[in-house]
Amino acid sequence: MRRYSDVDSYINAQDKYKDVLEKLRALLSTTELVETVKWGMPTYTINGKNVVGMSAFKNHAGVWFFQGALLKDHYEVLINAQEGKTKALRQWRFQSIEEINDKKVLEYVDEAIKNEKQGKKIPISRNAKWEVPTALKEALKNNKKASEAFENLTKGRQKEFAEYISSAKREATVASRIQKIIPMIESGIGLNDKYR
Repeated sequence: MRRYSDVDSYINAQDKYKDVLEKLRALLSTTELVETVKWGMPTYTINGKNVVGMSAFKNHAGVWFFQGALLKDHYEVLINAQEGKTKALRQWRFQSIEEINDKKVLEYVDEAIKNEKQGKKIPISRNAKWEVPTALKEALKNNKKASEAFENLTKGRQKEFAEYISSAKREATVASRIQKIIPMIESGIGLNDKYR
């Protein structure tokens, strides 16, 4: 995924949903949110806290609300893109500029801003149960350097590697993923460090 340093570059690089992003940006610019780029994508903050982001994908573009699960969702438009995994984040997707209702979008954005100002947050569950998959355990057992390095990683980084291996559907995918991550583990590099 290409990363962008400014919002203009991000929008100009989009072919299919450039008009949708321009419209959403225009709406967001009417609020008190501060436009920035995080993770290479347009992000809108208040007092340094993430409130709204926007992006384009293969089949849609849209906004996401970092604490979207707290929004009332009167129009039933918000989507949890990863049911069972994502707690707070919600998306509102658009496939054309005609689908954007200025008043409704701003209603949701205004509520998100108010919630942020009031400090409303979905607590992050840092103690969720997870375990190292058998295939990763075996790979670490056979590699002392990687095993010691894995133990020295933060619990969050360990969990990222465990979920990456667990999410593979085929044995061949498991094997190729393990081959990819062992050098990262040995170097003390987290799976998602390049996005931080």
